[in-house]
Amino acid sequence: MKLFEGKVAIVTGASRGIGAEIARQFAREGASVVVNYARDRAAAEKVVSDIQREGGSALAVQGNVTSSHDVSSVFQAAVDTFGSVDIVVNNAGVFSFGPIDEFTEASFHEQFGINVLGVLLTTKAFVQHFGSGGGSIINISSVANRTAPAHGSVYAATKAAVDAITRSLAKELGPRNIRVNAISPGGVETEGTHAANMIGNDFEADWISRTPLGRFGRTTDIAPVALFLASEASGWITGENIVASGGYF
Repeated sequence: MKLFEGKVAIVTGASRGIGAEIARQFAREGASVVVNYARDRAAAEKVVSDIQREGGSALAVQGNVTSSHDVSSVFQAAVDTFGSVDIVVNNAGVFSFGPIDEFTEASFHEQFGINVLGVLLTTKAFVQHFGSGGGSIINISSVANRTAPAHGSVYAATKAAVDAITRSLAKELGPRNIRVNAISPGGVETEGTHAANMIGNDFEADWISRTPLGRFGRTTDIAPVALFLASEASGWITGENIVASGGYF
C-alpha cells in the first residue's frame, strides 16, 4: 500500500521548484494533491499533467497565500474535490538579497507577506478543515535561519520567524493531533536560483566548497524529507526542523 493512499495534500507555491517535486512525490505515494500557484497557471497545470500521466490525482488551484480569501478558496476547492485535507506543505516563498542601503519597505512586506503571513493564513485554514485522523503541517524554511548571510537580513529574518512559528504551533496544535515540522534546505537548483544567478558561477562554487557532500542541492533531495515528515514513520516528531543541506555550514 502507498504511504498516503486516501490522503489529501495541499502544497503551496507548487508550480515549480521544490514545491512541484513535493507535489509529484506525494502523488506517487497515493495522495490527492492540490497544486497551489499564485500566477503561473501553465506551470501548475504542467505539474498536474505530470501527476495524472503517472496515474495520480491532482488539481491546480490559484491563490495568493497573503490573502485570507484566496487561501480559503484553495482549501474549499480541496474539500469540494477530494473531501478533506490531511497534509499541508507551506512551500510558497520568495527571496531577495541586497545591502542594507538598498533596503526597501516593498521588499520587506513582500518577503514577510509570503514567507510568514502565508504560513499563518494557510495553517489557520487547515485547522478548520483537517480530517478526523489529525494532520501534518510542513513548513519550508532555509539554512539562512542559521547562517544569516550578508545581504540577506530580511530573508533570514522571515525564515527565523517560520522556525519560531513551527515550534509554537506544534505546542498549540499537538492536542488536536496535528504535527508541525519544518525543513531547512541549503542551496537547491531551481528556476528561482537560476533566475537569481546563483548557478554556474562563483556563488555556486563557494556554496559547494562549504558543503561536505560536494554539490548543490536538487529538488529530489528535499521532497523525500517532506514525505517522511508527513508519514506515520515520523508520528512522534513535531516542532522539529530538519536541515537538508548536504552539511552546508
